[in-house]
Amino acid sequence: MDTENNSIIGKKKTEEFNHLLRSNKLKVTQPRLRVLEIVSTKTAAISQPELEKLLGADIDRVTLYRILASFEEKGILHKIFDLNGTATYAICSTKCTEHHHHDQHVHFICSVCNSVYCLNEISLPKINLPSNFSLHSIAINAVGLCKNCQSEVQ
Repeated sequence: MDTENNSIIGKKKTEEFNHLLRSNKLKVTQPRLRVLEIVSTKTAAISQPELEKLLGADIDRVTLYRILASFEEKGILHKIFDLNGTATYAICSTKCTEHHHHDQHVHFICSVCNSVYCLNEISLPKINLPSNFSLHSIAINAVGLCKNCQSEVQ
């Protein structure tokens, strides 16, 4: 029964990803679907090097770079830099569009394992800018120990 459920869930996810790509005027390709599949299963943001390892020889580095860039441009993924300055990627909010990302939430970065987590449940404060300023994005990073590293310390 579990295999059947996983198959149904996988098929539904693929349909959602197909719709997501088409609605963003992107061609539905196996490499794009594979990247979405991997990123959507992660609890933490994932870096390009990590994606490369998981994809193996299925997708070359240049293709992966282009996929990530187009997904970020279209508002499908958002980029967060870890403590080493490495770009990591997470699925955007469904409110994000090509012209405006709405992923304004706190990112938690573990100081031990360097994992980056989106804390969607934490609202950001309203930023009142002077009238001649225009806000494009907000980045607030909290740094500490994630639950996995916290349990190892205790």
